[in-house]
Amino acid sequence: MAQTVAAPSSNDAPEPRVPIVRISPDNADVAANLGLLQHLEGTWEGHGFNLVARPDFEANTNVFLELNLTHETLKFDPIATSIPNRGFAQDDIELFGLTYLQKISDAVTGGALHIEPGIWVTQPATTQPPESAPAGEQIVARMGSIPHGNVLLAQGTAATFSGPPTLSSGGSNPAGSIFPSFNSSPFPVSPQIIKAAGTAETSAPAGGFTEYTLANAVSATNTRTPQGNVPPILPPQITQELINDPILLLQQTVQLQLAEGHAFDGTVLNIATQSPIVFFTTPNGPPNGPTVSVSVADGGGGIENTPFLVANAESALVYATFWIERVTHPRRRPFMQLQYAQMVLLNFPAALIPGKPNFSWPHVSVATLRKVFG
Repeated sequence: MAQTVAAPSSNDAPEPRVPIVRISPDNADVAANLGLLQHLEGTWEGHGFNLVARPDFEANTNVFLELNLTHETLKFDPIATSIPNRGFAQDDIELFGLTYLQKISDAVTGGALHIEPGIWVTQPATTQPPESAPAGEQIVARMGSIPHGNVLLAQGTAATFSGPPTLSSGGSNPAGSIFPSFNSSPFPVSPQIIKAAGTAETSAPAGGFTEYTLANAVSATNTRTPQGNVPPILPPQITQELINDPILLLQQTVQLQLAEGHAFDGTVLNIATQSPIVFFTTPNGPPNGPTVSVSVADGGGGIENTPFLVANAESALVYATFWIERVTHPRRRPFMQLQYAQMVLLNFPAALIPGKPNFSWPHVSVATLRKVFG
């Protein structure tokens, strides 16, 4: 009598490389899957500085320059399972990531400034399209939703670093940031060339936009913070030097910690919605001065704006550096610190101002946060 062979159990079949049913593994595997993003997990809190020029239609002036010392919380939660991207031209891939919620308020008035939910993800190398991170690095992307009516996707890479973790004043790039400037001065939309770190708006033809020079008194035609502040004064920490080079606020923290004997290592994230990005290299230089073109490894993405924003204040470019820092000391306990510098270019027409073309207006945010209980 012939024997019958039982069909193999479905439990014996090899599991697809990207599982059909995704079930969370243990915490160690979740952290390992996040790779260089794993130390973002948790709640961060701290302070920073925000600068944004915004249209001032209702006050019948050109712009209002808003200057804020900020208080911020930034919370990251790991996504426990993979995020499968199904392939057609190549095999499926898996993304791994964290959700985040950012809340920023004015440190003087307590008023709300910003809220942003989003996701950070890691991506493996691909063949279609051909994309791979430099050796030892990892492709990462940030997806954010801004209630004004914008959504952004900014991609780049994560890498490890050791040493003082932020840009130095004057535009050199230690410890991993690839962007030489987060200068706040506006410039013509075309060509899109960001001014060198430390450039003062007074160096522009005809003195530039007067709101950017703190020596110019606030008035009905020169609208700028501290209008609306209680008390109605500009915080003394906001100086002309900080407006010209917001990285100074981060460097002040780092220099103090170095003087106390701390050391730094960690992960640096460089992301942008486009690549390359062009910068002037000489502070306060001429409009035809030397430039440098910065290519963001694996950079790309874009920004979508509601029709109202397209006509009034369209977000055109985002680039940022985040430093996830482990701060150590020979006689003290280590702690985790997160610093970032972010540039958003807002395009709104200044053509109604005699002699002025359409301008890009930098919206610069910097902050130093520490991982906190809970």
